[in-house]
Amino acid sequence: MNYDALIFDVDGTLWDAREPVTVGWNLAVERWTGRPNVLTAEGLGRHFGKTMPDIVRAVLPEIPEEEIRAFSDLCFELENAYVMEHPGRLYPGVRETLPELAKRYPLYIVSNCQKGYIECLVYGAHLEGLFSGWLCWGETGKPKWATLRQLMEEHDLRHPVYVGDTQGDADACREAGIDMIAVSYGLGKAERPAAEVDRFEELLELL
Repeated sequence: MNYDALIFDVDGTLWDAREPVTVGWNLAVERWTGRPNVLTAEGLGRHFGKTMPDIVRAVLPEIPEEEIRAFSDLCFELENAYVMEHPGRLYPGVRETLPELAKRYPLYIVSNCQKGYIECLVYGAHLEGLFSGWLCWGETGKPKWATLRQLMEEHDLRHPVYVGDTQGDADACREAGIDMIAVSYGLGKAERPAAEVDRFEELLELL
């Protein structure tokens, strides 16, 4: 496969951070409503990949629409702070495989997360120096396909491939006009990707 860069999703692809993310969200919910431990990792994790306001609407429908932005900002702050100190769990093979992939391709990240969350992954999981850049919904305010296109334009990428785990990732890749490699171990299932791997290290054989 003749690609000029690899772009990665975060949750469900590089790491599983459902537990620490849920702690951060519950801290925000308790501060906002006074109710502790409202959310579970399983329940919240089903909505990973959506933007923060859409996740709030899905899991906390009692929060009025006019308060979602302010609540989301509180979530950004508390979630990022907690996850930076309590990073998610990298999937098997990620730590060993990324340096090998970085010898072959420039590596990037695009996610629907808030600003600062990708830094939690890179610095909290000690992956410094492996990525040439990243971009997220919190920086662009755009859907993932448009964020992908913006990253491609900023870094002059002509034919990258995206590595993700959900149908939302597949839809974004289709809109952005790029291929997707799906990981089968993630939080979702993508239909008709260009390729699929069961283990992260299989990317070395595929690419």
